[in-house]
Amino acid sequence: MNSPLQGPAKALRLAGIGAVMLALGAGFAYAAGWIGGPQLTPQRIIDTFEAQAGHYPGYRKNHAKGLCVSGYFEPSGQAASLSTARAFSQARVPVIGRFAIGGANPFAPDTGIPVRSLAIQLSTDDGQVWRTGMNNPPVLAVSTPQGFYDQVLAGAPDPATGKPDPAKLQAFFAAHPESAAFRQWAASYKPSDSFASTQYHSINAFRLIDAHGTAHPVRWQLEPQTPFTALPGQVDDKQFLQHDLQQRLAQGPLRWTLRLVLADQGDAVDDPARPWPAERRRVDAGTLVIEQVDAPEQGACRDLNFDPLILPGGIEPSADPILAARSAAYSESFNRRSRESLGAGAQR
Repeated sequence: MNSPLQGPAKALRLAGIGAVMLALGAGFAYAAGWIGGPQLTPQRIIDTFEAQAGHYPGYRKNHAKGLCVSGYFEPSGQAASLSTARAFSQARVPVIGRFAIGGANPFAPDTGIPVRSLAIQLSTDDGQVWRTGMNNPPVLAVSTPQGFYDQVLAGAPDPATGKPDPAKLQAFFAAHPESAAFRQWAASYKPSDSFASTQYHSINAFRLIDAHGTAHPVRWQLEPQTPFTALPGQVDDKQFLQHDLQQRLAQGPLRWTLRLVLADQGDAVDDPARPWPAERRRVDAGTLVIEQVDAPEQGACRDLNFDPLILPGGIEPSADPILAARSAAYSESFNRRSRESLGAGAQR
């Protein structure tokens, strides 16, 4: 993946990868006024995104199209020695969540966006809350907030084609060799036919704190217990993933295994662009059970800001600079949409 990209076939592949980057990166790079200097304020960057993707009042500025769900988390007990967080020891933890696709357009076809996300809030009986936003890519294309800004510029749609300019993407990749693992994932990614059979990743690393105060660097992922089936080549239903999820839940709950992946010495705990070796220790922390779907924009998750830095005792952030950018981005998005009325056509 480090070789130069040439020819029409690779240009098409670049455009596809660029679409993933734009859908994923939009949620972060507009966050902070410190990106690229004081002239790049959160207001200005969000305005830039809305100029590119359209202004949809009342919707999240990324992952705009989604639906609320609810259920519970049932811990296995295997993570209780790694973290004092009550979520790993309480018998059953209530969960509010949201499945979504990437991007700022709340009316985009479900299968037209490669990025899928699952955000959840776990509320434990000690009064604490854990919020985590996960995406299907296991890594990011960049390591720093400045890299995100470069990514957004490179992934901006060309007015003539509506797609990212392959030349700009190639220049971005040349300037950001750390994107190799992300490019490899994007080039080989095969979407499933359901949110239910998609795997979701924390991407960023965190620190589990045990009863002795020892920190255990970790990333986590939700592994579906629903078998993989490939997405059909032709899909006409713009609500395909939402309708599928509703139909599946009408038949019964859906389940994912929460897998904790523990870092070893030398692993990049502060760099979300660098994958960890596949042989790292993995702990089955328990099972996420989703029981029902709420209304797409009026459910219990509507007013939740799934800020990844809302953490309970026993879980701490790593020093990954992208985490601070994500937190700022989510706050800015939440504050802006909370002042807006949901746009016309919200029930489409």
